[in-house]
Amino acid sequence: MTAELMKGSPLSKRIRGEVKERIAQLQEEYGRVPGLAIVRAGEDPASVWYANSLKKAATKVGINAQILALPESIPQEEFERELEALNRDPDIHGIILQEPYPDHIDADRIVSLLNPDKDVDGVHPLNAGYHFLGAPRFIPATPLGGLLLLEEYGVPIKGAEAVVVGRSNIVGKPMALLLLSRHATVTVCHSRTRDLGEVTRRADILCVAVGKPGIITGDMIKPGATVVDFGTNPVGDELKGDVDFESAVEVAGKITPVPGGTGPVTTAVLLRNVLNAFEKTLGLPLTGA
Repeated sequence: MTAELMKGSPLSKRIRGEVKERIAQLQEEYGRVPGLAIVRAGEDPASVWYANSLKKAATKVGINAQILALPESIPQEEFERELEALNRDPDIHGIILQEPYPDHIDADRIVSLLNPDKDVDGVHPLNAGYHFLGAPRFIPATPLGGLLLLEEYGVPIKGAEAVVVGRSNIVGKPMALLLLSRHATVTVCHSRTRDLGEVTRRADILCVAVGKPGIITGDMIKPGATVVDFGTNPVGDELKGDVDFESAVEVAGKITPVPGGTGPVTTAVLLRNVLNAFEKTLGLPLTGA
């Protein structure tokens, strides 16, 4: 058996096209476009690359995107002032806070000071709470992109046994909530899980987000299962997922490749969230809702 590849590019292209078309309509009608601020502190290579990539993608669909590059040594108080200025700026509708933060920065406080209405990646405690209650305002883009890929490829979710490996606030936990909202039976695994393979082999849908290349191997996967790999781990000159692709592709029924799987959809969902934040300020129905 060789698994079907769940490639993200076709879905991403469609979402971006819808976003671009809607922004053009709103610009013609209101004379305004959405604004996005991408905030990073320091010169972490992955963070710099991602911020530049996101700005480029946003510009292509008509979003006015800017990068606020703060120095690694920025004091906590100054970081907070910079964020508050973006919170108040009427031309900024979405704010992305890039990790990692400098060691001396209180990241939880920074996130809590973010305007929830501009929190397009759903990291603010208020938005996380709404998601937990089943009434989400902004859902983190990475897990939502994973869910959309499952739906795009016709994967049955209702009644399925789903296993999420990883319990981070930005991927693992929200992914589990999304699967629950679609009536899957969900198990969440983590670093303290005993006999991880015994649990993952039960999964009809296996989602992996731990940041450890190849932690899930083919013998840990139920034959015919659907595997969603959120991992993006630089290994030499390559990008590797959390799933050992070479062994997994021979067992799974469907699998997301790395790169080219969840990544493109994550970016597209972020762009749509920025559009939605802009639409909310205009009192309009939300695109894709």
